Amino acid sequence: MDDFAIKIESVTKVFKLPLEKNTSIKSILINSTKRNKGYELQSALKDISLEIKEGEFFGVVGRNGSGKSTLLKLLAGIYSPTVGQVHVRGSLTPFIELGVGFNPELTGRENIFLNGALLGFNRKDVQAMYKDIVGFAELGRFMDQKLKNYSSGMQVRLAFSIAIRAQSDILLIDEVLAVGDAAFQKKCFDYFEELKKKHRTVVLVSHDMDSVKRFCTRAALITNGHLDLIGSPQQVADLYDKQNASGIPLSEPPVIHSGIEITNLKIKGRKDRKFDLEDSITLQFSIKAKRPVNCVLSINIIKKEDSQFVAAISSDYQINPRLLKSNEEAMYEYVIPSKQFSQGTFLVDGVIYDFDTKQPVFFKRSMASFTTDGIRGWGALNLQGTWKEVK
Repeated sequence: MDDFAIKIESVTKVFKLPLEKNTSIKSILINSTKRNKGYELQSALKDISLEIKEGEFFGVVGRNGSGKSTLLKLLAGIYSPTVGQVHVRGSLTPFIELGVGFNPELTGRENIFLNGALLGFNRKDVQAMYKDIVGFAELGRFMDQKLKNYSSGMQVRLAFSIAIRAQSDILLIDEVLAVGDAAFQKKCFDYFEELKKKHRTVVLVSHDMDSVKRFCTRAALITNGHLDLIGSPQQVADLYDKQNASGIPLSEPPVIHSGIEITNLKIKGRKDRKFDLEDSITLQFSIKAKRPVNCVLSINIIKKEDSQFVAAISSDYQINPRLLKSNEEAMYEYVIPSKQFSQGTFLVDGVIYDFDTKQPVFFKRSMASFTTDGIRGWGALNLQGTWKEVK
């Protein structure tokens, strides 16, 4: 049997970001008149595969926004993967958002018992470790003050002091040292040394390459949601430093690709892709599956001149979802009358959904474009409705 503590298999995580915010009745009324409704897909992690052995001290590094914290939240079970699987063997304690569950209106003493209960300790357990918690945090004379009077550093010290009492098999640690002073950081480093000697499994996210090289046995570099490198801490730190020095990301811009893809999206009907009112615009999709998937094709149409989100069109309204087998190819066409568009140039995003999970498994921006010589207007579409006078 494999001796893994964590196994990540072809994991992709996609978030839907709304294009408008409705925070009041006024904003709802204003946004109801706008054309840019819908959402944008943001791929935080793309096809990540990784295995962490029992007893490893594993580092995860990358620039801000690369997907490190998303990865930890997937491991902690806070998020579910859009595609792929995460396997965790043993109990796990995440030090991701230290202080979650703290009540600012309660004292430090009361919050120790509250947070201890959230970690699964009973009152006797917390009473037995209370002195050690307070001593580690060095907050003895502040324990009867309300938490809202603590500085952020004091709150993190208290939260970390409680969290390390959890005797779990795996620890997930995300930048917990960022707000600690030098004395507290030394205590944390001593604690890490103890974990390493005891061969506890630790996943550490950090921007501090000295810490990664000092404690980690292996490390990974993530860039724009892609796994760029798994190697020794020295190799990963060197590449991370090079990446920061150049200011140029190593990976390509985000594209969702999880075992199925649109290999080509053609605009048919006119070679120059410029259409008159009487023309029809034909979008031809060539798709290929590397794994079985019950797929639904979709397109987003965006007006290029002002980036208006025009429409999202899905195949499942007219065609039953198609079950594609491994290595199977297929072709679809979608025909739109040109007169439905106002004058302008339109961009087409290619999207594939898994019909069973309702999640996107492929997404790529601006795969094709076309220009229409339609009726000039304020909007992007000329809807083909019918007017009549009612007497």
